[in-house]
Amino acid sequence: MIEYTPPTAQQLQRLKEQLGYTGEQMAALASVAGGAQWRKYTGGEQPRQLNLHMLFFIAARLSLDAPTLERIAGKMHDIGAHLDAQALVTPPA
Repeated sequence: MIEYTPPTAQQLQRLKEQLGYTGEQMAALASVAGGAQWRKYTGGEQPRQLNLHMLFFIAARLSLDAPTLERIAGKMHDIGAHLDAQALVTPPA
């Protein structure tokens, strides 16, 4: 089991500001439904905790180059997924 302590709502908000992203762009980066969904992780009385797999996905998209992300999308396809690999590689607009 991986020990994991999620980033705080403030740390996620800081990431958003560092990237200069809107809530919609952060939602696209994390692959959640939209800005309102993303705000559930950064605001309110009890913000949701970001799951390990979501943070891993965000970090991978911010860290890996396009060929590596395309290779990962290919492996996901080999496993049986159907996805738009370009959407995985392209930064949120």
